[in-house]
Amino acid sequence: MIPDLTPIFARYESLRAEVDSLFARIRQDYPSCVTCKEGCSDCCHALFDLSLIEAMYINQAFARSIPYGPQRSAILTRASETDRRLTRLKRELYRAEKDGESPASVMARAAQIRLRCPLLDEDDRCLCYDFRPITCRIYGIPTAIGGQGHVCGFSAFEQGQGYPTVQMDKLQGRLEALSHEIAATVKSRFSELHETYVPLSMALITRYDEVYLGIGPARPER
Repeated sequence: MIPDLTPIFARYESLRAEVDSLFARIRQDYPSCVTCKEGCSDCCHALFDLSLIEAMYINQAFARSIPYGPQRSAILTRASETDRRLTRLKRELYRAEKDGESPASVMARAAQIRLRCPLLDEDDRCLCYDFRPITCRIYGIPTAIGGQGHVCGFSAFEQGQGYPTVQMDKLQGRLEALSHEIAATVKSRFSELHETYVPLSMALITRYDEVYLGIGPARPER
């Protein structure tokens, strides 16, 4: 049986609220630079993975907000198709690095890949906007990963200028800590469960049950 994870999810929601406040503050201070607007779906085609805490949270929120029916089936079908494409693309990138391509070059190629999020409707609006991932929430303001700055190509932030910047490494550290709490709370037998990262498409179609979380003794092979 999966223990109650509500307190951990509540701490994730608090972190998410911090991020929303930070975005709002930067948008207020630099209104001409943050060009995000309703109907823009540029960030909904970028590749990124979710930590365990976010993947499980979004999986549960999706199950609660989208009832069984044609819409839910269509989303899950799109998620499965997207996940298959992602698996092929990641395999190709992995082979490229094994064949001698530099990690920086491989990452640059990955950043150019565009895949439509399965949660987008026909009007390019997010069907689960209220519980979208943190990466989606900060897209449009300056971020830094490993000391490397990033900004949305549609924004008006000028290169070389000093702007408030979201340190993604710190955010990911806090997300990983919450993921580690989940692993410890469920007493998972998988020592690296908290280090599991998956794309949103996989988070939607995965069953986060006792087997996935490694609760209890391993089942004997037949």
